[in-house]
Amino acid sequence: MIDLYNNDTNQLLGSLTEADLRVLTNALEEESQEDQDYFIDAATIDLLADGRATDHLVQMLRAALGGADGVEIRWRRR
Repeated sequence: MIDLYNNDTNQLLGSLTEADLRVLTNALEEESQEDQDYFIDAATIDLLADGRATDHLVQMLRAALGGADGVEIRWRRR
């Protein structure tokens, strides 16, 4: 299982599938191979929602963003 968190609050946002994780890691910039955190904003979510990401992932990211301009998220395997 892969859990997704708000990096600033450590709030669990939900669980990801391997396919969801691949979408994130392929689409978002990583600073290193060990990097597991990403900055997302509405434009990033719209980019992922073009058919690459599942509805589940898009909804989870939109919920994480809420009304903010952007948010740092991170993933971790259980």
